[in-house]
Amino acid sequence: MKVMKAKNQFVSNHPKFAAFFRNVLTGGVQEGTIIEITVTRPGEEPMTTNMKVQQSDIDLFQNLKDLNG
Repeated sequence: MKVMKAKNQFVSNHPKFAAFFRNVLTGGVQEGTIIEITVTRPGEEPMTTNMKVQQSDIDLFQNLKDLNG
């Protein structure tokens, strides 16, 4: 319940990001997919990192998705 409330608040606060993430997951994330994220703090230079998706990551995403119902 607590996790669902937090998820709903996140989606309410960031609907475009949540929709983007949902669309990416709906299309299926395959092993070898590169996920990149950039964080820009006020007054600082952007920081970017990426990851190559592994099967264990896909398994984790599926387990989290299953929690969502």
